[in-house]
Formats: sequence, C-alpha cells, structure tokens
Amino acid sequence: MSATAPITQDVMTIPRKLPEGPVNLVGLTRDQMRAALIDAGTPEKQAKMRVNQIWQWIYQWGKRDFAEMTNLAKPYRAMLADKFVIEIPEVVSRQISEDGTRKYLVRIAGGHEVEVVYIPEEDRGTLCVSSQVGCTLTCSFCHTGTQKLVRNLTAGEIIGQVMMARDDLEEWPTQGAPKDETRLLSNIVLMGMGEPLYNFDNVRDAMKIAMDPEGIQLSRRRITLSTSGVVPEIARTAQEIGCQLAISFHATTDDTRDKLVPINKRWNIEELLASLAAYPKASNSERITFEYVMLDGINDSDEDAHRLIDHIKRHQIPAKINLIPFNEWPGAPYKRSSNNRIRKFADIIYKAGYASPIRTPRGEDIMAACGQLKSATERARKSRRQIEAEAGLPQG
Repeated sequence: MSATAPITQDVMTIPRKLPEGPVNLVGLTRDQMRAALIDAGTPEKQAKMRVNQIWQWIYQWGKRDFAEMTNLAKPYRAMLADKFVIEIPEVVSRQISEDGTRKYLVRIAGGHEVEVVYIPEEDRGTLCVSSQVGCTLTCSFCHTGTQKLVRNLTAGEIIGQVMMARDDLEEWPTQGAPKDETRLLSNIVLMGMGEPLYNFDNVRDAMKIAMDPEGIQLSRRRITLSTSGVVPEIARTAQEIGCQLAISFHATTDDTRDKLVPINKRWNIEELLASLAAYPKASNSERITFEYVMLDGINDSDEDAHRLIDHIKRHQIPAKINLIPFNEWPGAPYKRSSNNRIRKFADIIYKAGYASPIRTPRGEDIMAACGQLKSATERARKSRRQIEAEAGLPQG
C-alpha cells in the first residue's frame, strides 16, 4: 500500500463537550478555550486575557477550583463554576515498585481504564503516558497489544495523566515560593498504551499544552513520542509537535518485522527508514531513538546487528539504539535474549559508532515494564473467568 494512503481507524474519541452539562477546560487549546469563554458570555476584548489567567491557574499552579483564581472577579468566577469544570482522570490504584517506579491505573470517561507509569532516575523523572484504551497494532511480543482497542483518549485525558502525576508527586509550585528548577517529573514519553500517531490531533494538542511556556513548561526536547511506524504521520509530527522521536523497530528484515510489528505490512522497513531520515531536519531533533526488544533466537543475531547498522548508515539517520531486554508476561510466545547475547549485540553497534544503551528493566515486579501495560480490570476479568471455568461455575 502506498505510503500516502489515508490513515483510517474504526475508533471513537469521546467529545470534549457532552450534549448537556459543563465543559471541561482541561485539554482545550488556547483558541478552543477562548471560543468557549466567549460562548459563555466573556466579552471578546477580554477573552485572550481571561484565557491567559485561567491557563496559568490550571497548568502552572495546578488549581481545580475556580474559587481559588483570585485575580478574577467573584461574579466571573461564579460564572466559570456554573459553565465549566476542571477535571482529570481519576486514580483507581497506585502501585510502587521496589525500584521506586510508580504505576497508576486511572479511570476516564465511560468507565474505561488506562495505565500510566512514572520512572524516577538520578537525573530525570519520566512519565510514560497512554494515548489509547488498548491498542490496535497487535505486536506479538507486547502484552498491551493483546488488549483490543476501545477508543482514543481525548487531549484532556492525555494531559490529565501528567497533571495526575504532578498531584501524586506534590510537584505543583507554590505561589510566592522561590522557583525550583529541579523537577521530579521532567520528561514525558508517549510509550504507554496505544499508538500515538493513530490519535494524532489529541496527542498534538496535549503536548502543546505540556510545552506551553505559561503552564507545565516542558521543553520539546524532553518529550519523546514512540511510534511503531505510521509513516504518513511522521512528517506531521515533525511539523506540528517537533518533539523527539522513537521508533519501535525490533527487526532488521521485513519477514521478521511483519510478524513482530504487523504495521510493517503496510509501511515496510525501507518506507519507514526514508521517513525517519527526513525527521531530524524537519523537527530540529537531535537523534532518532531506535527501540529494539531483544528476543532469543528471533532478532538477536550478529547478522541482525550488522543489518541494523547498515539500515541506519544507508539512510544517514542520526541515531541511538536502545536495546530492551524482553519483559516476559504470562503466556508470552518469546523469551528474553541472554545477557551475553545482548552485550555482544550492543558491542557490535557501539563499535560501529552508535550509542547502544541496554535498558534496565524497571517496575517488573508490578508489571510496569516496557510492553507489560494492560488494564488491571481486564486482567482481573480474565482471571475471574478462568477461575469460574476451572471450578465449573456458571460464567456471567
């Protein structure tokens, strides 16, 4: 299929504004918020100023109560409280790993649930954000991919995950206090549940909010979007978001990648590499990160390492290669490559002149590691059915 084929997906995004009831301001772009305020009776000449004020209260100070927005007149605050809400996903559960990783199960509109992971490190704190409920890509090594796609997340539900984590980390600044440049949540990676580029508009709008200089204020260089290779949307990502790009590569031949990452049947390795070669110039990005999960006997040979280097060199892609030891999950069809094999693979890449860090698995004890995310309620339902079947109980 042509790389210019339209992107279609039989999914639904819940609208920001329901037919009845107040509008949630979280996730609206500045233009959308301005229009909503004017619709609610704000004079047009005041609307831009009101957006700036409300924006800072929500995204810089983390306020959810209009009554606390003290630079707005009381009657105006009452109008806002009547017509709008400031709502983010609800935390259903939080698990903390032995290594400090936090995994949240959060509930969004419609009762659906997604997982969010916070990974603390010495020099950064990374939040792994979900963009869809479930996933449509069915990558065979990924536990998340075994959960059917339900719907796209709205921009508010995506940026709401960031706000939820800042709540939990108690990281909203206090007005009047000295500015603290150290951040517990310093980086965002769109590597949670779902394929971000199949939900492009909502991901873009959410990340624009994260990068806004009068709000959460994250540099675009601290945001990484990971895609399995939705080729036509890669150029749009460069132009409209400009964040760092990571590619779930995982194989060096089309035959193997077709099995591991089925989207490869639509846009093959050569089409994907051509789109990656153009990305750094278009986005002013530094390097493309190639994510490569190490599967015993599948994609971990010396020949694979040399082919990977050849792919990158032929297309002159500034790159680093993240080698990911496979995170096993119940019923997984693959095994993790041995430590010796992973080190040999990394050494071949390093000697060719590319950074080849081996990712240290984080949060494995709470199923929070790469490729392990899956709605806990879906796991619970499955285990309950299994228990009922084994016990000969009627299943409902």
